[in-house]
Amino acid sequence: MPDHTLTRLRVALTAFFALDGFVFAGWVVRIPAIKHQTHASAGALGMALLGVSAGAVITMTLTGRLCRRYGSHPVTVVCAVLLSLSVALPPLTHSVWALGAVLLVFGAAYGGINVAFNSAAVDLVAALRRPVMPTFHAAFSLGGMAGAGLGAIVAGHLSPTRHLLGLTVLGLAVTVVAGRTLLRIQPPAPADGPVPVHGPGPVDGPGPVDGPGPVDEPAGPSGRERPGGSAVRRAGGRTRGVVLVLGLVALCTAYGEGAMADWGALHFEQDLDASPAAAAVGYSCFALAMTVGRLSGTALLERLGRTRTVVAGGATAAAGMLLGALAPSVWAALLGFAVTGLGLANLFPVAVERAGALAGPSGVATASTLGYGGMLLGPPAIGFMADWLSLPAALTSVAALAAVAATIGFVTRRALHD
Repeated sequence: MPDHTLTRLRVALTAFFALDGFVFAGWVVRIPAIKHQTHASAGALGMALLGVSAGAVITMTLTGRLCRRYGSHPVTVVCAVLLSLSVALPPLTHSVWALGAVLLVFGAAYGGINVAFNSAAVDLVAALRRPVMPTFHAAFSLGGMAGAGLGAIVAGHLSPTRHLLGLTVLGLAVTVVAGRTLLRIQPPAPADGPVPVHGPGPVDGPGPVDGPGPVDEPAGPSGRERPGGSAVRRAGGRTRGVVLVLGLVALCTAYGEGAMADWGALHFEQDLDASPAAAAVGYSCFALAMTVGRLSGTALLERLGRTRTVVAGGATAAAGMLLGALAPSVWAALLGFAVTGLGLANLFPVAVERAGALAGPSGVATASTLGYGGMLLGPPAIGFMADWLSLPAALTSVAALAAVAATIGFVTRRALHD
């Protein structure tokens, strides 16, 4: 495939990643207004918001199958249309049950597009033979920051209905423009050999784990075991195991993201006596540092390789979160939040890219589902631990799981072969 075609495809995929973050953040900033509109209690709103999570988790596994059957490019476009249309529905509801129902649709579209465009990005990374996956996730982060910023600006001037309808129009416009590129270009065939990352290879041990292979057809036409069938099954079993382990890395990372988003500001106000403005700066430092880390992720991967990037990132995030959770001053905690963002930035992109390289869309779906599960697990787990211990002590669980991700990266260094 010509280089200019690959460039067009990369720009189109980047637009979809940014759109996803922009639309989701636009919805999130209007949640308080939607709560007031539906007269929902905090508990009832929490139940309705589970619709987003349930729709996403249910759809992610199904989307992997759809991508294998129809291709990741058409599925990305269809999910983008559904995401753009469904974000306009919450302001039209006037009961918690109706809100939960439309959020189920919104969550399904959100989960579907995440699997689809990550699968498409894995194919493109293999064709480009450069570890550019973090740049796509940087686009998602930038889109989220822009969506939240715009939402904060228009919240006092536009009703939720007009604001989210504007997101629908913008989302459909981006889908028409970027979607034409995706639908016209077939997913590129990977170049020969693994994606080169110029850092040092595995510390020791034999070569890379075998790829997925034809794991679904171990028997011949007569039902008897075909030659090599047992070896194929063993290779497929190893691949599935590695994908699950990579999904655990994504889970550890997303746990931290969810915890920081939901509990970071409260930690600054409650434990450090910071003003609401300073508390808001705490999460902004984390999000900005994560975006910067992802923008520099390709250069980092080319210099260090996957294994050292995951190990160093997890260790950095663990140290940063210990500082952020236990520091007695606001400024030290802000520094800790920023260091945590830098450390976590590239763990999720590396895990998803490697899972997709090993097992295709199914690998992306598995890693994404586990990662999203971590994002769902983080906030309530922090809440329970804060009740039992304290919020600073609970936030150290983010450091603990970041250290787990670093350990997994070292133990599975052959699977992350550079």
